[in-house]
Amino acid sequence: MKKRKTLQDLTIKDNFLFGAVMCVEENCKGFLEMVLGFSISQVVVSKEKSMIYHPEYKGVRLDIYAEDEEHTHYNVEMQVKKKKTLGKRSRYYHSQMVMEALASGEDYETLPDTFVIFVCDFDPFGEHLYCYTFGNECKENKNVKLDDGSYTIFLNTRGENEEDVPAELVRFLKFVTADLKESEGDFQDELVKQFQETIHNIKTDREMGERYMIFEEMLREEKQEGRLEGRLEGRIEATREAVFELLEDLGELPDSLRDRMESLEELGDLKFLFKLAAKTDSIQNFVEDAEKYLQTKEKEE
Repeated sequence: MKKRKTLQDLTIKDNFLFGAVMCVEENCKGFLEMVLGFSISQVVVSKEKSMIYHPEYKGVRLDIYAEDEEHTHYNVEMQVKKKKTLGKRSRYYHSQMVMEALASGEDYETLPDTFVIFVCDFDPFGEHLYCYTFGNECKENKNVKLDDGSYTIFLNTRGENEEDVPAELVRFLKFVTADLKESEGDFQDELVKQFQETIHNIKTDREMGERYMIFEEMLREEKQEGRLEGRLEGRIEATREAVFELLEDLGELPDSLRDRMESLEELGDLKFLFKLAAKTDSIQNFVEDAEKYLQTKEKEE
């Protein structure tokens, strides 16, 4: 059995610790300035969006949502495992930030610039670059820019082009990919030192220890619920298909009945219909019996 990590075992690439460190606005500001290469006077991190568990929504959220004094919006996420859908996820994050601005009364002309930044402990595109930056430009003429204000950046701890990027970015990414013992060493970097001090404070804070325990428990519950739901959904779909397969040789179901059977979500209902299909000698008899059963259920509801 895999050993459960304690708060003391975490490094910056663990989502909980990354979220806790980046919720400190000076840390978030320093990180954004390092990545983007320009000064930011002030950053406000939206803690209710950055580190939240809401009982009405599935999912423990640890993305960092922030806004600066120029009304620019930022979403930062630590990504340890490679996933094929990172590009589409970045598009979703951009749309969420824009929709939030529109909901608050902004018009199109005043929509904020949005940056989505992934810190990846792998090379997302296999080109060995420390940083991949994307903006919208014309395919036919690279000098023509769309200027829609949306930018996506992928940082890569496995980069090899040190001569092309700032030295502080390389030091920071080496800190990110370091193991626990290495991450506590001296990286000769002020931002890394700032992060290390925050991590020390978090690990010695009793309240943060309690929050981590709650976070871990919620993750376990979510995973368990996901496994159970997945198994149940699989059984429901398999039973539905089995009913249809039994009826194939008998004739064609009316579209209205097929649609109702397609919408059934209770395994017990589909099991009952499976038994009817297994015993029936004609499609007409099945239709009659199934209609009676479904009408009775609808009246009960």
